Amino acid sequence: MTTPILALRGIRKAYPSVLALDGVDLAVQPGEIHAVLGENGAGKSTLMKIIYGAVRPDAGTMEWRGRVVRVHSPGEARELGIAMVFQHFALFESITVVENIALALAGPFDLKALASRIAEVSQRYGLPLNPWRHVHELSVGERQRVEIVRCLLQSPKLLIMDEPTSVLTPQAVEQLFGTLRTLAGEGTAIVYVSHKLDEIRRLCHRATIFRAGRRVGEVDPAKETEESLAAMMIGREFPRMQRRSHTPGEVALELVSLSVPADGPFGTPLREVNLRVHAGEIVGIAGVSGNGQAELLEAITGERLVADSGAVRLAGQPAGRLGTTRRRELGLVHVPEERLGRGTVPPMSLSENALLTAYRHGMVRHGLVMREPAAAFTNACIEGFDVRCGGLGAKAQSLSGGNLQKFIVGREMRQKPRLMVVAQPTWGVDVAATALIRQQIVDLAAQGVAVLIVSEDLGEILETCDRVAVIAGGRVSPVKNVFETSAEEIGRWMAGMFPGGPAMAAKDAERVPA
Repeated sequence: MTTPILALRGIRKAYPSVLALDGVDLAVQPGEIHAVLGENGAGKSTLMKIIYGAVRPDAGTMEWRGRVVRVHSPGEARELGIAMVFQHFALFESITVVENIALALAGPFDLKALASRIAEVSQRYGLPLNPWRHVHELSVGERQRVEIVRCLLQSPKLLIMDEPTSVLTPQAVEQLFGTLRTLAGEGTAIVYVSHKLDEIRRLCHRATIFRAGRRVGEVDPAKETEESLAAMMIGREFPRMQRRSHTPGEVALELVSLSVPADGPFGTPLREVNLRVHAGEIVGIAGVSGNGQAELLEAITGERLVADSGAVRLAGQPAGRLGTTRRRELGLVHVPEERLGRGTVPPMSLSENALLTAYRHGMVRHGLVMREPAAAFTNACIEGFDVRCGGLGAKAQSLSGGNLQKFIVGREMRQKPRLMVVAQPTWGVDVAATALIRQQIVDLAAQGVAVLIVSEDLGEILETCDRVAVIAGGRVSPVKNVFETSAEEIGRWMAGMFPGGPAMAAKDAERVPA
């Protein structure tokens, strides 16, 4: 082995309520794709932030190309040649893509020239971006592309990727893998943090496993199974989801020729969307990010009102003109795709965040917060969903992404809903938490609750849902039973190749004689 490009020795980091890292070692070779595996809260993201200079360790040393260094800021890390794609995006929403990327680059810059570079690099690597769009207009998947392209423009010597494929399509994942293999072949070291064990086995040369802030092993992932890797991560047998038979009940959600104009010049209008979700069933909506998912969710949850009240019906009642509060009173709950900012208020405690959507469940009386019921509700969410945190007073921003997701899902489920709408339910969540969340969703449907899942994870859709549709170009495909379709067919439909889809409509238009 050559001298590692990066060597960490005895890294320790403690927070008031948790020991995040306990004497961790890690070595990465030039040209190596090195996986870092572990449950949510195992310390992976904290370690990556230490490497990148965003967090300072309490003890331990970091060697860069054989020389001990202290990295005090991300700027110093970038000067060394270290770049990082964060799981939670480090982007300013009020400015454009090109302006965000310019902030991470050293020296003076020409926005027009940089925009051309962004367009070129994004197209070359299969991560299309419009440099002049504002970030607040982008979906989660499109923001992920911004993070990746920003790092690629820096020509890094070490690239850290924290859950880079969480919201990418299978086709985009394969394109990204090709890019990473090319970079590794050119000598770039890559630290790859992911919960998707199939990706780890296909892509990575080595894997270091963490558990509860400690390094517990190192393996060649290609020689392991997904089950053995999962068992090493969680220290016990890998949990398997139990499916259930179901008999659909009454229609809980019905969309009738729902059309919604685009919100701004870069939005996606919804066109004649028809969909039914029955009590006791799980319906999945698959699709490439940015094809109208955000607009669809806003129209269903009441974040955006629609002109035709009957275009959205909840439990048989016209709801298109009802706001979010009234729709929740009708039994709708919602898990948004963005955990920090929309799912929770980052600096507020878990108990306070529980109040935000569940206050009507015995936590407020005569306008006053009832502390004991609020605490009991929050503790039930923490214990029922195995949320690793510092208690009900822990701030939302102190939790790992997966633990925060478990808390949000638990908070919504405990409100005894009639309809649950979930976006990206297991985005950035480890294998054990993924199995827990999916099982809880399946069990909820078994109790007669209607569930609508919007996800870009085809495996999740096929494993969890009873019926599936695809959204492309603001149009929703016919709904099919999951046992009557396949990942290949869904993939084609995601490109708009379904009856009434945008790609088919374009082909039909070409056949019309002038």
